[in-house]
Amino acid sequence: MVRRIHHVNFIVRDLDAAVALYERVLGMPVTRRDELPERGARAARFRVGESWIVLVQPTRPDGVPARYLAEHGEGFFLLSLETTSLDDALDALGAQMADGPSRRGADNWRVQDLRRERTFGAQLQFCVEERPLRS
Repeated sequence: MVRRIHHVNFIVRDLDAAVALYERVLGMPVTRRDELPERGARAARFRVGESWIVLVQPTRPDGVPARYLAEHGEGFFLLSLETTSLDDALDALGAQMADGPSRRGADNWRVQDLRRERTFGAQLQFCVEERPLRS
């Protein structure tokens, strides 16, 4: 079911300052920056082996990242587990684990958030990298 850790998100107040620190900690430059207006966030990604470390800064107060930051402060935000099928992963756990419908993430990622109250407080999601159709 789960193939690997796809990405780990950390919530930050100042993305530029966080990127500068993580570049020193990881010994590599940031791989990519993303604007995520539908989530109310900006993000910076570092490719570390087969996984991503993602720094997320809220850009508006009504989005999920901003609410999480207000409630929990900076730090660990979300663990995304890659699977071959969102449907199969949810079928194995039961539909009651889904926190809303699946949605498109950055790039070609399709994600399914899980309910925190059912994951012992951990913010978890399943992720599938959908390949774009070739013409």
